[in-house]
Amino acid sequence: MFVLASIALFIAMILVLVRLFTGPTLYDRVLAVNSFGTHTVLFIGVLGFLSGRPDFLDIALLYALINFVGTIAILKFFRYRAIGDVRRETSKTES
Repeated sequence: MFVLASIALFIAMILVLVRLFTGPTLYDRVLAVNSFGTHTVLFIGVLGFLSGRPDFLDIALLYALINFVGTIAILKFFRYRAIGDVRRETSKTES
């Protein structure tokens, strides 16, 4: 049963990769990367269950957090063209 689930996850990951490379817009590609990360978390969890190693769930949770933060950082970069705080140039009339 879990072998079937891992095969289905692997096929879904391949389909998401196809969407990543053929996505018409940037946001489709970012969504595909996020979806690939989610599928990877599920795949790590199923693999940990199949191999009898529950510590894989800790790795999967860590990867999920990194995936979430990375997606937010990528979207922020493409919107504001900067990752950190953006300081605005003040004109001489304002000071």
